[in-house]
Amino acid sequence: MKDNILAGRSAIVTGGRRGIGRAIARAFAAAGANVTICDKAADGLLDQTAEELEKLGSHALAFQIDVSNRKEVAKMIQETNDMFGRIDILANCAGVWIPGETLVECSEENWDRVIDTNLKGTYLCCQAAAEIMIRQKKGSIINISSRVGLMPGAGAGAYPVSKAGIIMMTRQFALELASCRVRVNAIAPGIVKTDFNLQFWKDPAIERGISDMVPLGRLAEPEEIAQAALFLASDDASYITGEVLCVDGGWSPSNSLK
Repeated sequence: MKDNILAGRSAIVTGGRRGIGRAIARAFAAAGANVTICDKAADGLLDQTAEELEKLGSHALAFQIDVSNRKEVAKMIQETNDMFGRIDILANCAGVWIPGETLVECSEENWDRVIDTNLKGTYLCCQAAAEIMIRQKKGSIINISSRVGLMPGAGAGAYPVSKAGIIMMTRQFALELASCRVRVNAIAPGIVKTDFNLQFWKDPAIERGISDMVPLGRLAEPEEIAQAALFLASDDASYITGEVLCVDGGWSPSNSLK
């Protein structure tokens, strides 16, 4: 992929404080984009990531917001547009899950927490960014779904439901925005070695057991998801919209033990 493939462009990455979101923000910055990141947590990592983006040559903005709050999302979108003059890319990476909880046992409180962040938050950010992209007659939206958005996962509760919803939302937005040259795609990662999935790889024995189920024989690194997002954000993907790109080491199509 060419250097500075996103030069002169402006990107927003939700959940950009760590994990997949941070890796995507870094990839966009390294490719020449100005990047806004946001996260709900207030522990210093958000500002630290923004500083990293600046060192990569990006002009960076950081917002502590709740993506399920329409007013907070609107403020972030407007201030980003005011600062950079446009919004070319939106990557929705903010997400939560409650491990070990079945859908049968899922409390209403936990259901709301997962659906509000993962599904409603993605919807609000897509809707707000789309208003600007429609006026620009160009844009790329990338929504992070999951392998379990394509098939159920044991002990994942409301999480697969939210991620399946993101896939259909992606396709619906893609259909509605195609005439405005706004592309909307989703990425469905497998298990990625981030703090979000720490329980799957902090114990080498557990990691080996899961890796044995993946045809490529290992878990993903966040930078590998970021490279998929960089491709979808770039003009190299100019004729791709409404698609779900599985980045799971071949796990979904195999759906079986080796």
